[in-house]
Amino acid sequence: MSKIKHILVFRLSAMGDVAMTVPVLRAFAEQYPDVRLTVVSRPFFKPFFDGIPSLDFFAIDLKERHKGFLGLVRLYKDLKKLGIDAVADLHNVLRSKIVRTLFALAGKKTAFVDKDRAGKKALTRAENKVFKPLKPMTERHKEVFRKLGFEINLENPVFPEKANLSQEILNVTGIKNKKWIGVAPFAQYESKVYPQDMIQEVIDKLSENQEYVVFLFGGGNKETEILNELAKGKENVITVAGRLKFEEEIKLISNLDLMLSMDSGNSHIAAMLGIKVITLWGATHPYAGFSPFNQELSSALTSDREKYPLLPTSVYGNKKVEGYEDAMRSIPVEKVITTISDKLRG
Repeated sequence: MSKIKHILVFRLSAMGDVAMTVPVLRAFAEQYPDVRLTVVSRPFFKPFFDGIPSLDFFAIDLKERHKGFLGLVRLYKDLKKLGIDAVADLHNVLRSKIVRTLFALAGKKTAFVDKDRAGKKALTRAENKVFKPLKPMTERHKEVFRKLGFEINLENPVFPEKANLSQEILNVTGIKNKKWIGVAPFAQYESKVYPQDMIQEVIDKLSENQEYVVFLFGGGNKETEILNELAKGKENVITVAGRLKFEEEIKLISNLDLMLSMDSGNSHIAAMLGIKVITLWGATHPYAGFSPFNQELSSALTSDREKYPLLPTSVYGNKKVEGYEDAMRSIPVEKVITTISDKLRG
């Protein structure tokens, strides 16, 4: 019988990466109800973990209390008070390495995620490219817990119930009596964003179906401006950006019938809630292991590799390759619409 009764879990950023840990931690909590989990992450991500039994959230304060090396020592001391038995480092960066090393020196068992940098390099390089699927991130997270002595089964994942929508949310969405589709047209890098004229066409076509209500997700003034432009003149297209708090957006996403997203955080938030997700891929590719959890392969629409043989050109989309600016134009609007209809029927 394992002596480990309390595991510290590290994953600080980015949004999609933190969301990808949720299905694994939810499965762990279901399968090992007697083991406590404490997740260390940025305060903003706390709502991701709401409702997971035996899980506490520890908000790291990188601006003051836990800033710099001395701040990390302070973080270790703060966490040590919680009675931690083991550390599952799902981030494996300098910050988490320092904290897990301090726990290891205190005799605690630690394990960290293998990011397979060599495999990713082989997948994205221009010459001698090795185009084959790498292990999904959820599998990598499972391996960390396996090293600590816990096998996690993700075969039949349990997802949370659809959230109850408050009056504030309903004031934006209206009562649900149609199919609700989310569209998240942005990503951190331009090379992962479907061209604006094409996403406009997708939204126009979706809005023609009176059985659909389309919600547009994004953040910040510039994105909100673009979303308002995309929604202009369409009664059943609603911009959510700037109108709901983050926690409220998550509740709305849990009530969607489908999310259309780039390779971005929104796809992983929808997936962790058990929502069907269709993703559009430009410079990146699902083979890198960042596909949304529990989605069919046919839900990932990728740019044409016959036309653009160097794809994927990077893991995160942060590398510009000359002549590949229009790679996403090789994903036809019709294919996006057909896939949406198929998934909503299925």
